[in-house]
Amino acid sequence: MFDMRPVGYLVGLMVMAMGLTMALPLLVDIAEGREHWPVFAESLIITCLTGGLVALACKNSVGEGLTVQQAFLLTTAVWAMLPLFGALPFMLGETKLAFVDAYFESMSGLTTTGTTVLEGLDDLPKGLLLWRGILQWLGGLGIVIVALVFLPVMRVGGMQFFRSEGFDTFGKALPRTMDISKGVLNVYLGLTAICTLSYLAFGMDAFEATVHSLTTVSTGGFSTSDASFASFPGAPQYVAVVFMILATLPFVRMMQGVQGNIRPLLKDTQVRTYLRWIGYAVILVVGYDLIQFGELSEERFRERLFNIVSVFTGTGYGDGDLMGWGHMPFVVLIVVGAIGGCTGSTGCAIKIFRYQLMLTALAQQARRIFSPSSVMILRHEGRRVEDEVLQSVMLLFTFYILSLGFFSVALELTGLTVLESVTGAWTSIFNIGPVFGENVAPSGALHGFPSEAKALMILAMLMGRLEIVAVVVLILPVFWRP
Repeated sequence: MFDMRPVGYLVGLMVMAMGLTMALPLLVDIAEGREHWPVFAESLIITCLTGGLVALACKNSVGEGLTVQQAFLLTTAVWAMLPLFGALPFMLGETKLAFVDAYFESMSGLTTTGTTVLEGLDDLPKGLLLWRGILQWLGGLGIVIVALVFLPVMRVGGMQFFRSEGFDTFGKALPRTMDISKGVLNVYLGLTAICTLSYLAFGMDAFEATVHSLTTVSTGGFSTSDASFASFPGAPQYVAVVFMILATLPFVRMMQGVQGNIRPLLKDTQVRTYLRWIGYAVILVVGYDLIQFGELSEERFRERLFNIVSVFTGTGYGDGDLMGWGHMPFVVLIVVGAIGGCTGSTGCAIKIFRYQLMLTALAQQARRIFSPSSVMILRHEGRRVEDEVLQSVMLLFTFYILSLGFFSVALELTGLTVLESVTGAWTSIFNIGPVFGENVAPSGALHGFPSEAKALMILAMLMGRLEIVAVVVLILPVFWRP
């Protein structure tokens, strides 16, 4: 019989831990003096009490470890349940959102998608704005741990290729898991602190710098203003570019660099390819501008650079009218959004590593056509890529394409236009942030979308954040067989 207790115990602990973080916005609301703090006090009590009772009820399973089945269920359960409790402040607070809207906002935060249903951010209580930042920061850290701990063991999307560099979460290797998790946490905390100080140094106030550092390092994209980063032109945008890129580099490599061994980071072909592709995208868009207008001001260059990096990393900050750039630059943005950052980072979408494997495999297949009798071994960074890894990557690509098509059609059936449906599916399944169309508010908020469309996007955000396969297997009967 399938034992749910280990899953329930861990989910309960995580819910309780998230509830404790509500104390921070509670204190901010008390300091601001807007009488909004009881909302977080009530949410904290409900969340901690529920999580604690669930963990206590399942405590007798401690020490039994996790099976692969339980790991699949745990990853999905965590990302489905935490947004449920994270939505409480949006339902109980000044925003008074309906359940679907509140769950959408919370899911968008924890999956670091960055799409919002809220408008009038400049007038919201600071505690609520901080809570949105905390949701994204927790989600960014969580997805790094999932990518490094669970996905390699579950053999999702070729992540088993990194098992020798990562660690096993089950059985005897648990201490190793904790060691590397602590190292990744230290890098994450360090990036957040340095990012906060950098924003402070270039003009943001303490609150703005704190919230934006939380949403930059997590590549989430929530802001304190409806205008997003258009409110902070100049140097803060260059700072954001630097930290968005840093947050989408492999955290294990960065951890090695902090420990004094920078060579693996510098020699990593995934990192070099990633930086090179960002450069290509910027050159294409800037070159198009030069051809169209014959000149390029610093402001226009900064806007192009900032938005390309924001979409490429899946952060989703906004600055200006992206559709006004022209058709070719808009297509570039759509393409880079589907690529994403490096594996083992807070980045979104399919990830550079998988594109590298796919392109290498396609090149090898082309050579095999001309040399059918030759023996060819697929390698990445000098290591042999097993057939199982390649099949897993191709399966992931297939799932992403099918999911994009399915959600595009499903969203259009709710009454959205073709542009809204396609970009809504694109931004949700790849966890990017912006949506385009006539029903999108000038601030980018989706409060005008039907509830059915928001529900579909919630599912797409969840699937995209857990790389689809980890969610899809749960509906297969064979998964539940003993």
